[in-house]
Amino acid sequence: MDDIFQKLAKSEFRSKFKLKQKEKDYIALKGLDTIRSHARDFISKRLAPAFIPNDGKQTPMKGHPVFIAQHATATCCRGCLFKWHKIQKGTQLTEQQQEYVVNIIMEWIKRQLN
Repeated sequence: MDDIFQKLAKSEFRSKFKLKQKEKDYIALKGLDTIRSHARDFISKRLAPAFIPNDGKQTPMKGHPVFIAQHATATCCRGCLFKWHKIQKGTQLTEQQQEYVVNIIMEWIKRQLN
């Protein structure tokens, strides 16, 4: 996982994303298990389908720590997922691929909290 984080750190756009105190407080209130559950839900509904009508626009830039993490980790749309993580567009994400995405998101969040 360090490899992808090193690559993302070189992107001026991706490295602009940071959790603000509001999001950190939300995570502290809800707990990491709940945030992971939210991430799984968002990924299964917004990223996993083979074809997404609004791909490239389905992930808000703010409003939830997972959304911010998705932009920071290039897991926000299928185009970014292909470019950065080499996961093909046009096919349903497998359970393993979904778990990979969730793990990347959660690792970024944990790094932001430290």
